[in-house]
Amino acid sequence: MSNSSEGDASRTANGQKRVYPSALELGPRKKPTTQDPLVHRGRHFGRAVHAFCNVPTLLTNGIVLLSEGRGDALDSLTVDERKEFVAFQELLRAVPGLEPRLMASSEEEVIEIGELIQKGINGARADDTKGMKGAIIDWITPKGQSLNPHIPRNVKSGRGFNHERTGALLCPAGLDWTNTQTRTKLMNGEIQVPGDQWPVFLYADYTYDPEDPWNGLLRSGLLVSAYKHIFTSPSSVDQEPKATRSGNARIHGMRCVTKASIAYVATQTRFSLTSAQVFSRTDLITDSERFYSSIMELLDDPDESDEVDQLITWWNRQIFPLYTASERLPSKNSALARIRQKRAEYKELREADNES
Repeated sequence: MSNSSEGDASRTANGQKRVYPSALELGPRKKPTTQDPLVHRGRHFGRAVHAFCNVPTLLTNGIVLLSEGRGDALDSLTVDERKEFVAFQELLRAVPGLEPRLMASSEEEVIEIGELIQKGINGARADDTKGMKGAIIDWITPKGQSLNPHIPRNVKSGRGFNHERTGALLCPAGLDWTNTQTRTKLMNGEIQVPGDQWPVFLYADYTYDPEDPWNGLLRSGLLVSAYKHIFTSPSSVDQEPKATRSGNARIHGMRCVTKASIAYVATQTRFSLTSAQVFSRTDLITDSERFYSSIMELLDDPDESDEVDQLITWWNRQIFPLYTASERLPSKNSALARIRQKRAEYKELREADNES
């Protein structure tokens, strides 16, 4: 046995030494990878503001409205123009310094900015689709039991109406999955399900009441699990936080649920349950864009504002219990409450002195 330093190396086929790194040394520092801030902002915009917009076009049209001064008169815009401009304004708020940058940019530069934001939207959606693919199998499997037949976490072909469990969850509200004829027609495609025909999994306890269609809508436990998985952390789904990194909501300073984020989570959940292999906005079988848009139409409908406000309050209690409006007030008799009380008294005294 040799005592030479060659004990830390072996020889290649060419007779050259192959040196292995020492386990007691860190080795050269890896070159850090950087992500363009616009891509970073785009990831959150797609999840929480609008999932399916064409960002370069959104920016171009928004700049035209601003330059024409029409942005200040929303009443003069068509319904579609108004929705588009509202999304444009949300994007300006989401990306610090974006408005002056756009106004000083050429058409080509505006397109480049839009493409970077679009890259973030598409990347986040792809990451969420990949993450949900396996996780959702855990959520729909009853505790202590197994699905029959088994659904592999990384295979989608056995999902959708091809499986008893996923089929029951995807069954359109108002149809009876337990009816053999209905189930057969859903499985063989005789009954086509458009995006605006919502599945029963959107409802609490997967129960739909045709006499009260708002009852339990968008309040299912499956949706809550999916929301936590995407916005807080995968480990928070079981209410046992184990992640060492901040979740997407905290990274982007998100402290309350948005209507668009609910629609986004519902869309991702629906796709995860289907047998579709690739998420595509133009896929007429899953019809994901129409599904997302139909939910947003309901949540943005002024006539439904009371129910929507109650829904958002409910969601905030599930996801952000520490940031609900009722709990952000300082506790009575706390130091913070006392400081604010003293500040108010001081202001009153100063105002009284100034008046005299």
